[in-house]
Amino acid sequence: MNALDKFFHLKENHTDVKTEVIAGVTTFMTMAYILAVNPSILSAAGMDNGAVFTATALASLIATVLMALFSNYPFALAPGMGLNAYFAYTVVINMGYTWEMALAAVFIEGLIFILLSLTNVREAIFNAIPMSLKHAVSAGIGLFICFIGLQNAKLVTNSDSTLVTIFSFKGSADSGTFFTEGITVLLAIIGVLITAILIVKKVKGHILLGILATWILGIICQLVGLYQPNAEMGFFSLLPDFSNGIAIPSLMPTLLALDFSRALSLDFFVVIFAFLFVDMFDTLGTLIGVASQADMLDENGKLPKIKGALMADAIGTSVGALLGTSTTTTFVESASGVSEGGRTGLTSFVVAILFGLALFLSPIFLAIPSFATAPALIIVGFLMISAVLKINFADPTQGIPAFICIIAMPFMYSISEGIAMGVISYVIINLVAGKENRKSISIVMYILAVLFVLKYIFL
Repeated sequence: MNALDKFFHLKENHTDVKTEVIAGVTTFMTMAYILAVNPSILSAAGMDNGAVFTATALASLIATVLMALFSNYPFALAPGMGLNAYFAYTVVINMGYTWEMALAAVFIEGLIFILLSLTNVREAIFNAIPMSLKHAVSAGIGLFICFIGLQNAKLVTNSDSTLVTIFSFKGSADSGTFFTEGITVLLAIIGVLITAILIVKKVKGHILLGILATWILGIICQLVGLYQPNAEMGFFSLLPDFSNGIAIPSLMPTLLALDFSRALSLDFFVVIFAFLFVDMFDTLGTLIGVASQADMLDENGKLPKIKGALMADAIGTSVGALLGTSTTTTFVESASGVSEGGRTGLTSFVVAILFGLALFLSPIFLAIPSFATAPALIIVGFLMISAVLKINFADPTQGIPAFICIIAMPFMYSISEGIAMGVISYVIINLVAGKENRKSISIVMYILAVLFVLKYIFL
């Protein structure tokens, strides 16, 4: 324990081994879905499902270990949602690239990221964003991650007339799907209440216990017949299935399968830039939001040791491409572990170990349903939205851009779009506000605003 204390500086960060382990398990539980979802998405591009599973686990393990070693921060990494969908459905299916070419684009993007991290470009961007927008990013991510939780719980569903709407229990009962879908929505609601009560009671490990309690309730419902799995509808058994034994799927179908034959074409550059843009600002947004929640930013709004965090992310992307998966990025679900008290790289190290175990014990981790982790995401949203209290809404030059940034993230379903909207509006509003009201704008903010505008024009 003393060795861990010295290596991860636990006392200096006002934490201990037990807290960090609980935080790591919590973070992993909220992001373990990527082990099932990423292979499913990338297989649509023609990639081998088993190889992508192994690549996903290994890329997550390596990148998260690098985060622990390079920065000693409690952030976990894995192939990012959204980026994997862009990889499969846009680059491969719509644009006609092979998945081998798409992996080459991800690899090159990672190399560019490494160069940008070494030259302090990404750090300069992080530091240039005003504190009001940093607080807005944290709050916006809170709403975004809550929205993801509501969708995972199926409490919020698609609607033709209103785009989104609340789940209909009556409609579920009438259609005969209550014992597949309806009961899981009800369990998610119960899970939110259980987690909330644990928070009120100040129970240590409240988010992790909330996940486990919801999963166990689901298992009980399955055993007594209240929950009836239906694979065609996407509702699977909640009991781990070891019928196929314990075996790690082969990595060979995707390992080092990169194709650089179209690397010099203009449209290939556009693909690389799109990967680069989304990854950069998703990562920066996550670092800003989660670090702000954990009070890791200094008095100037800077994140010490950010270079190490950015380098872990960049190297993780290139390594992931070599293994056979889409862009690896810092996961917003890291906020769940931070909410449990995680403050050091030991949290990340625990997450990495669990990704390693998942290779051997995948039936256990793949049995954790999304409705069981949804309450954690919803509650983390509550914890992160408190950042709005630090924004001076009485000053419209600060408050309006912050508001735009906050609402853009959940409504546009993107952290990077929220940052883009916040930066553009901040620069324009402060430019026309007049000298007496204008806040200082750095040259980096001007450059970012122009680049974001150009992105919307040309991409």
